[in-house]
Amino acid sequence: MLDSLTNRLSKVIKTLRGEARLTEANVADALREVRMALLEADVALPVVKDFVAAIKQKSLGEEVIGSLTPGQALVGVVQRELTALMGGENAALNLAVVPPAVILMAGLQGSGKTTTSGKLAKYLAEQKKKPLLASCDVYRPAAIEQLRTIAKQLEMDFFEPTPGQKPLDIALAARDHARKHYNDVLIVDTAGRLAIDEAMMREISELHRALDPAETLFIVDSMQGQDAVNVARAFSDALPLTGVVLTKLDGDARGGAALSVRQITGKPIKFVGVGEKLAALEAFHPERMAARILGMGDVLSLVEEARKSVDVEEAQKLADKIKKGKGFDLEDFKQQIAQMRKMGGLSSMIDKLPAQLAQAAQAQSADMGEKQMRRIEGIINSMTRRERAHPELMKASRKRRVAAGAGVQVQEVNRLLNQFEQMQKMMKQMQKGGLAKLMRGMKGMMPGMR
Repeated sequence: MLDSLTNRLSKVIKTLRGEARLTEANVADALREVRMALLEADVALPVVKDFVAAIKQKSLGEEVIGSLTPGQALVGVVQRELTALMGGENAALNLAVVPPAVILMAGLQGSGKTTTSGKLAKYLAEQKKKPLLASCDVYRPAAIEQLRTIAKQLEMDFFEPTPGQKPLDIALAARDHARKHYNDVLIVDTAGRLAIDEAMMREISELHRALDPAETLFIVDSMQGQDAVNVARAFSDALPLTGVVLTKLDGDARGGAALSVRQITGKPIKFVGVGEKLAALEAFHPERMAARILGMGDVLSLVEEARKSVDVEEAQKLADKIKKGKGFDLEDFKQQIAQMRKMGGLSSMIDKLPAQLAQAAQAQSADMGEKQMRRIEGIINSMTRRERAHPELMKASRKRRVAAGAGVQVQEVNRLLNQFEQMQKMMKQMQKGGLAKLMRGMKGMMPGMR
């Protein structure tokens, strides 16, 4: 989402490469571009003014003395200020209360409250919590059914309201249910409207007073732009918010809400939604987001995602096969694709790489999307166990049978077999320790590369 902002800021830094030192003149030129980049990203004007003023003051002060180059000096200042703008440090949920800890979800209709409630339940379950989901949205058609479906899909507890119950009655009954069934967290999905209105604010304020939630999270659509700021201000005035969740951060919009909402509400961004899948919720780390905006990548989040998603035992088996330089077959190849899909696919991984690496990876693997991964899995699934273990058996008649079973052309089967052969050669080079040969063989490593 923030690619355009990243590209603009990268150009600003490049303009300073030829300068001997930071001066008021070249800093003014650079900050003019920074201001334009932020405004184009839909960051709120008051936030832009304060941000640029802070960078100007600190870039001309003592903080840049001893830096290697003016460009690096400015990057350091911009990164620190971006981090501060988005909250400074990661703010965890505060659930240290007598169970059940109530989490009240607030926001406009369409902001992603219901889906985020499910994502948050999954996140908490992974933290060894036992969440209960409850919907107080009695107005939107099928809102309760949507949350019930999500809970069933996640195998989470769901509070079943009585037909005709009012939102406050549902919330109080859900809390009693959570106490009796030992749920340590109750996530309450509230009603939204297409726009701010008094009835909605009155209802959610009443829910807040009755439930006394440990966390009151404001759910905001990152793609709303300037509107997100106005909505954030209205909810902040009506409710004692404890945090913000940004949804659809993987979208194509300009993403200024990510930089504005924290400043407007004064509340930390606690989570970001980065996809439609129910696992696509990440704890928000301001310093990591600042690094991503400046094209430095977010390798820490990538490592954490790998640690959470990868089957360690299977990874160890694969590592042993690579070390021995033999035994790696098409079944292993399919498992690696499945692991990649668990981590959100190749595009999700590339987003967290430093800019130069990301550009190189995108250029080499532009066609390795979800569709291509499914196609490869389909081809391998159409093979027999013996064919997967011994790809050299794949002659013309077998290829035609596999292509028909997978619903692809024979050329697709040939391409997969060629890519797999290149991977096997690469592993033999790794086993022999030939680094130069290995690097030359890397071009054929990624499925989809040509």
